[in-house]
Formats: sequence, C-alpha cells, structure tokens
Amino acid sequence: MNIIQTPDAPQAIGPYAQAVAVDGWLFTSGQIPLNAAGELVEGDVTVQTTQVLDNLHAVLTAAGGGFDKVVKTTVFLADMNDFAAMNAVYAARFGSHTPARSTVQVARLPRDVKVEIEVVARLA
Repeated sequence: MNIIQTPDAPQAIGPYAQAVAVDGWLFTSGQIPLNAAGELVEGDVTVQTTQVLDNLHAVLTAAGGGFDKVVKTTVFLADMNDFAAMNAVYAARFGSHTPARSTVQVARLPRDVKVEIEVVARLA
C-alpha cells in the first residue's frame, strides 16, 4: 500500500490520505473545492467542479496516472439541480473517456460546498 500525497492538491483536513495506491489500483479521497493552499474556492457549481477536478488531476498525476486511467467516479452534489452544470464541466474534462459514475444528492457536504468527487483508477 502506498500513500499518495502531493502539495499540488489541498492537504487532508482530517485523518485520511489524499489517495491510496494498492495492487495497481488508486482510490482517492473525496475532493472538495479547496485550492492547494487549503482555501475554499467560492462560486457556483461550475467553478467548484473545476477546482475539484483540478485537485483530482493533481492527485492522479502524483500517482502516475491521469483521467484516462479512471474507471469509476462518485459525485456528491448538495443540490441535484446543479447536475447539468456539473456534468458539463465533468464531460469537458473527461472528454471521450467515460468511466462508470454514480451521482447522488446529499444533505450536506464539508464546508457547505456544492460538490465533492472521488475516483477509482487503474494504474497498472
């Protein structure tokens, strides 16, 4: 098991790793729209989704992967009415690569953000 840590994404705000790599698989912790300095990025779900995906890209890169290695994502939205806007940013970032995905609305997210995303990737 290898703990993945990069200064290019926000440091964990609790007792967890940014990601864990094991047996060729990468499991990321959920990323919220904090910049690498740990400051909350304000804005609509489009702005927040962009920051979340930037964070995930940094973690994937630190592990030796990229979005093309992602096999599953889970998207947590504070409001399902934001689905279309989040989906537009998500689709632009993933391009023709379409991993499996679940999207759910939740009662509340850390720091009252609008979106959190976690991914599972196959590195080997």
